[in-house]
Formats: sequence, structure tokens, C-alpha cells
Amino acid sequence: MTPIAQLYTRISAGLESNFDWVLPLLARLIFAGVLLVYFWNAGVAKLGDGVAGLFKVTAGGFGQIFPKQAEAVLWDVTQMTLFQKAVVLAGTWAEFILPTLIVIGLLTRLAAVGMICFIVVQSLTDLYGHGGILHAETLGSFFDAVPDSAILDQRALWIFLMVTLMIKGAGVLSVDHIMRTQVFRNAELATT
Repeated sequence: MTPIAQLYTRISAGLESNFDWVLPLLARLIFAGVLLVYFWNAGVAKLGDGVAGLFKVTAGGFGQIFPKQAEAVLWDVTQMTLFQKAVVLAGTWAEFILPTLIVIGLLTRLAAVGMICFIVVQSLTDLYGHGGILHAETLGSFFDAVPDSAILDQRALWIFLMVTLMIKGAGVLSVDHIMRTQVFRNAELATT
């Protein structure tokens, strides 16, 4: 092996072993900086007034999650099925709960899987429910030198952040790490 290759290998190994904690922290910080307020605002748009609004389906929530069905009944929430109401409420709560779990690093892997599912459903709703599939620029295309399509380009990067957290976890600056450290500490104390 040449000296340059050896140096490169040593530097790479040092980066991997000493800075492995950076990737999950950066993924959570980027998520917080880019997507946290986006998801919270989307959730707020679906809420009713006051605390009771957390349990009340609004016409806005109905229209965002079931656009064709909402339009067919002129956004009359009394026409919603029990299933539709449950989906709208669950989706609204998910827009608050999952991003919060990601940012604080609590149940991060599970929250990341939840966010991946949420993003996939959101993308399908945007494409088929809201008609985005009819506009090539909304769907976009990989390898087209246009990096800002709403679905393929942006959502692929969002999902990549979540896959990173699903695989790596939240990292050392997280509630998950604190809880794991506490569990190991308690286990050691129990065995002594």
C-alpha cells in the first residue's frame, strides 16, 4: 500500500471512530431547521379552536388528507366516515408528535420509521389526491439536473434523513442516549 493510501485509510478510520456521533446529530439538526416548522404548521392548519380542537376534524384537515372526497361533499365534515376522521386526527397528531420525537431524540428509530411512512403517504396524497401527478414538475425526475421537484427530489432527501436516523439512532446528544446510559448504569448497580 502506498503512503498516500495508508494516510487516507488512517484519516478515514479516525473520522469514523471519533466522529460517528456527528451524523445523527446533524440529521436531527437539519430536520429541525428545515422541516420541523413545516410539519407543525401543516398540523396547525388542520386543528380546530382551543384544546378541543385537538380532537375535532376540520374542513381544512379533511380537504388536505382526503381532497377528492372533501370536494365531493363540499368540505362538509359531517359527511366524513369514521375511518376518514380517524386518519385525519392521526395524521394531524403525527405532524406534531413525530417531528418532536425526532428533534429531542426520543424513540428516534421508531419516529423515523413513522416519518418515512408519513412522507410516503403525504407524497401519494399530493400526487393522486391533489393532482400533482398531472404536473411533471411536481413529480420531478431523478437525474434531470433540476433539483427542486416537490416529490422525487425533496421528499427523497427527507426520507434519506429519516433512514439515517433509523439506522444510526439519535446519537449521544439525545434523550435516547440518556435513557440508554441510565439503563446500563442501573443494570451495573444491580449486578454489584
